[in-house]
Amino acid sequence: MPKMNVSRSIEIKAPVEAVFSKVNDLNHWISWSPWLILEPEAKVTVRDDAKYYEWEGKRTGSGHMTIISEKENESLDIDLVFLKPWKSKAKVAFFLKSSGDKTSVTWSMESSMPFFMFFMTKMMEGFVGMDFERGLKLLKDYTEDGEVHSNLEIEEKGSYSGCTYLGITTTCKIADISEAMTKDFDKLWAYMGDKMDLVAGNPLSIYHKWKFGKGTCEYTVAVPVSSIPADIPSEFITGEIPSTSTYSVIHTGPYEHLGNAWSLVSNLQRSKAFKPRKGVHPFEEYLNDPSKTNPLEYKTAIRFAVS
Repeated sequence: MPKMNVSRSIEIKAPVEAVFSKVNDLNHWISWSPWLILEPEAKVTVRDDAKYYEWEGKRTGSGHMTIISEKENESLDIDLVFLKPWKSKAKVAFFLKSSGDKTSVTWSMESSMPFFMFFMTKMMEGFVGMDFERGLKLLKDYTEDGEVHSNLEIEEKGSYSGCTYLGITTTCKIADISEAMTKDFDKLWAYMGDKMDLVAGNPLSIYHKWKFGKGTCEYTVAVPVSSIPADIPSEFITGEIPSTSTYSVIHTGPYEHLGNAWSLVSNLQRSKAFKPRKGVHPFEEYLNDPSKTNPLEYKTAIRFAVS
């Protein structure tokens, strides 16, 4: 059986005992789980001692997990069993290290893939790794602020009026997307500084290719324009998004949590909730100006064109 190993870490600004209590009491997982945020209506049962938890959902599948050992404020071990969409088992662990009023948290998992999926091991490690990253960010919010700052709303029947855009295309590591996009948008807005009268819509990020096994992504940051300037830099590109019906997930909260929206819309696509329109790549539309908005109120639409 092909083996799968995943490990991710984060630093949380809270004493170690505060973090440990959010991990070793499975009642708290309902608030910060990277999977339940995708399907809050899933049925969840937590045993009275808060050491056993089972779930069942239409999109998140079903399974259960049990805390089998723990060392207070240092570590705990969990047996995880997936029943749907396929049966598998995993060993999960958390390791905590205190540093004054901060705590380093590492979330790891060892598992085996079904033999017929051996070719997907690297891809699945990438998927689970991103789930762990999403979860650790939600745990950080929940521990530091008492709530998570990521809200998801499904918009089944939407539309996009279409646009001509000016943009910059980049390929980078998935882990580096935030930094790379910030640099690209800085270049784009610097160029548009004296051409703001040409802006004809909300800025966008268009996603062309995801290679989860290699951990890379190709995207274009773009601004819709009423006309293309004659003097665009050589590294810039132009393109169009047609007028189209859309299926979208609207995210409210800091951009660092946009992975939750992408995970939800990808989950919905796999469950055939919608059929993407061929030839139109999915894109993010930034619905309010981050320079004038509290990050907790950033609104971003993840849009898939549909037929």
